[in-house]
Amino acid sequence: MAVFMPAMQLPKLPKWLMEDKHSDVQITFDRGFLILAFTLYFIGLVMVASSSMPVAERLFDSPFHFVKRHAIYIVLSLIIAGIALQVPMQMWHKLSGWFLLLAIMLLIVVLVIGNSVNGSQRWIVLGPINIQAAEPAKLFFFCYLSGYLVRRREEVSQKFKGWIKPLGVLFLLAVLLLFQPDLGTVIVMFATTLGLLFLAGAKLWQFISVLVVGVGAVVLLIIVEPYRLRRVTSFMDPWQDPFGSGYQLTQSLMAYGRGEMFGQGLGNSIQKLEYLPEAHTDFVMAVIGEEFGFFGVLCILALCLTLVIKALLLGRRALEKEKYFEGFFAYAIGIWMSFQAAVNVGASAGVFPTKGLTMPLISYGGSSMIVMTLAIVVLIRIDHELRLQSIHAISKGGQS
Repeated sequence: MAVFMPAMQLPKLPKWLMEDKHSDVQITFDRGFLILAFTLYFIGLVMVASSSMPVAERLFDSPFHFVKRHAIYIVLSLIIAGIALQVPMQMWHKLSGWFLLLAIMLLIVVLVIGNSVNGSQRWIVLGPINIQAAEPAKLFFFCYLSGYLVRRREEVSQKFKGWIKPLGVLFLLAVLLLFQPDLGTVIVMFATTLGLLFLAGAKLWQFISVLVVGVGAVVLLIIVEPYRLRRVTSFMDPWQDPFGSGYQLTQSLMAYGRGEMFGQGLGNSIQKLEYLPEAHTDFVMAVIGEEFGFFGVLCILALCLTLVIKALLLGRRALEKEKYFEGFFAYAIGIWMSFQAAVNVGASAGVFPTKGLTMPLISYGGSSMIVMTLAIVVLIRIDHELRLQSIHAISKGGQS
């Protein structure tokens, strides 16, 4: 049975990024994904170096402490990517249920033995490595959800229980995440789940009703927790308490303001001199805005948008070839990356409340770097298998 999918009018990308399968079918992988990923790696490495030196000098007597660790995370990500690239998508599909169980176990373990930082218990310490349990949980849940939509795609489009089941799983993960607490990850997972259910054929009234309930739940969670309410109120008017609840956002806004159109130049940020907290992690885009201005931020957003569009186009192509698991997984990764990047930039620019979400492949953070790299590997592997299928089809046609 064909999957219902709303028409998606996506812009066309340059040939060097799209690797047109009709004109160059013998190429068995998409070099565009590699170019985009390595470009973001390089930008992230440079900006982590620029934004972390003052705090690294004070904390560790080594200005290159964080940039060295970031470089190690990139190398480790590439090693893991090389291994994961050999795993066929059929194996991802087969193990999707086990991945969900692993995600649940990680979220439980972090609540029991996790390390608490700034009031949030989100990290599992394994020697020199800190694992943020929420990061792999996102990828594993989206893998499970893609497999579920393949198994139950008829129920999702026609029956109430078809689309309520994955929301039940999401609710369980959300409860575990809120105990950390990590509302930002819950919002990203909720938005991605809604997008996938809609693309899989859920009725519009179902989509709207779940959206209303979800937004209502988020509002309730904000109201009942004083610290969340303070974040929202400070986001609406950070200058009301510029040295208290609105401090981080006001410093971020000043960084963007100093950047103007073309920025102050690499290394010339003032806010990174320990005026702006978390300058190399959640607020690295503010430092980019200060040093490279509006133009620099726009270039990075263009790179992220290109990556997202390629993921969505790949998902549509997979569904057209009846590779439903691969199609939904590619869609999930595209929605996830776009929403997380939008929330990260929006939080640093005062458009959204601060949520503690990293900028994909740019912000400092080993767990985020490795998981986002795995997501890119999944996209490359899906594209690789689709290309091999096309090559085999052409070979059979030529022989006949």
